[in-house]
Amino acid sequence: MSAVQKTDRFEMLAERPYADVLIIGGGINGLATFRDLAMQGVDVALVERGDFVSGASAASSHMIHGGIRYLENGEFRLVHEAVTERNELLRTAPHYVRPLQTTIPIFSTFSGVLSAPLRFLRHGGGKPRERGALLIKIGLVIYDSFSRGGGRVPRHAFHGRKRSLRQLPRLNPEVKYTATYWDASLHDPERLALDVLRDGREAGGERARAANYTTAVGARDGKVVLRDAETGAEILFAASVVVNATGPWTDLTNAGLGHATGYMGGTKGSHIVLDHPELLAATAGRELFFENEDGRIVLLYPLKGRVLVGTTDLEHDMTDPIVCTEAEVDYFVDLVAQVLPEVAVDRSQIVYRFAGVRPLPGHGDLAPGFVSRDYRIESAPLTSGDATVLSLIGGKWTTFRASAEHLADRALGLLSQPRRRSTKGIAIGGGRGYPITERARQQWIAMHAADLPRARVAMLLDRYGTVAADVIDAILADADDAALDHLPEYSTGELRHLAEHEDVVHLDDVLLRRTSIAFTGGATRDAAEEVAAAIAPVLGWDGARVAAEVERGLARVHAADPTWAEASAR
Repeated sequence: MSAVQKTDRFEMLAERPYADVLIIGGGINGLATFRDLAMQGVDVALVERGDFVSGASAASSHMIHGGIRYLENGEFRLVHEAVTERNELLRTAPHYVRPLQTTIPIFSTFSGVLSAPLRFLRHGGGKPRERGALLIKIGLVIYDSFSRGGGRVPRHAFHGRKRSLRQLPRLNPEVKYTATYWDASLHDPERLALDVLRDGREAGGERARAANYTTAVGARDGKVVLRDAETGAEILFAASVVVNATGPWTDLTNAGLGHATGYMGGTKGSHIVLDHPELLAATAGRELFFENEDGRIVLLYPLKGRVLVGTTDLEHDMTDPIVCTEAEVDYFVDLVAQVLPEVAVDRSQIVYRFAGVRPLPGHGDLAPGFVSRDYRIESAPLTSGDATVLSLIGGKWTTFRASAEHLADRALGLLSQPRRRSTKGIAIGGGRGYPITERARQQWIAMHAADLPRARVAMLLDRYGTVAADVIDAILADADDAALDHLPEYSTGELRHLAEHEDVVHLDDVLLRRTSIAFTGGATRDAAEEVAAAIAPVLGWDGARVAAEVERGLARVHAADPTWAEASAR
């Protein structure tokens, strides 16, 4: 999408203000439903009030996992589906989804750090008791059983103290056992979601339209009122089916459409990212997954040369700002000390904070950690019209394809249209033709390294999967391409290609979602200014707009950090 085409973002909807299905919400579940329906030949449109994947989907723990801890809730169907979908994503999105070795430190035989994987083994209610090696072993045996007949990761293993400390010498020396199993990492959630969006557009052509920065603000005369968030222009958009995929904002969206609901009860999860070589080395390349003293499940996760620490699970009012508080940071620092007591962590090592709200169902007095992570679909008529509103309640990254399939099937049923094909097993974006073996990888790099250094091609392959071929072509076609001074791993031609072809409207779209610049701590003021200057010609920005975008971009990068706003105001 070029600078000239930016206005088409809203105009393509205004020129033909109707579709069979209108999806509200451009997170992973909305985008996956868009892709599925486009593949069925349905006339489908999607709108997102901000940038694509800028809400709850942008605040994940970067994991694709079966959810071993959901076994304690008795959610066997969800865990089985999640493990199945995890194994599928290892096949269909190998450029971003990769096996992840995960270790649980255990400090006793019968009552340890991780709560019982099987909640049904609890006798009575009250405060959850700590669980030890025996019950963790039972949970892992059940967990592994769900991978039979198609597993893509090794079975779990138990080790005693001596071997555990040989493998992870910085662990708390009081550890008695470690349990190691395998799930999957999600290296670039936002980029995987953009691949899903691209696939939907390619499958549906003109019958698959998606617009970011477009808000559904109400309903009138049986149609949905859409507003261009940039210009304020409004249109009435007609659809037979409206899919509400706005995650934790589902009730607010339904209220705007004239139908009050009380489906949601999301909880806030925060994370910090540390630039901490000692801590990174202490993880030995694996995730450490354990239960804190308060019963919350927490993790240390090496990613992109940094360490991701998370997550909290706190009740949240969707009308309040979503930030990572200083109390949560204290909590993260304390939990690192519990497991790796010799590794000191302080605030100076934090390079990024982020927070989001899980789209969980309402749960009354039930503790957040025990709220179901499963999903369901609710149906209601659109105010003063014949359209049906389908609201997705719940859903998570791991099961996005499955939940989208269920949503698409409900929409197809309302449209009396048959399903043409399943999305199961279909490679996603840069996962198509992705070289799995090292030999195949080197062959791919050699094939595309005629005019670029092999190291640069290898980096682009890691960053974009096989879609990197398009990025390489753009770089070679850009006569002014040059490495950035403050971010030498990126080049101006690469960034201009993203701005032109990936729906970029604002600088923060690039810093936060088209790249990992913010996540790794690279979004300094100097870097933001350099990125803005690089993409300005493509987006038609003048000097004043560049300056405004830098200020907006930095504010969005630090939106979850309340201390940054206070410091900036001084």
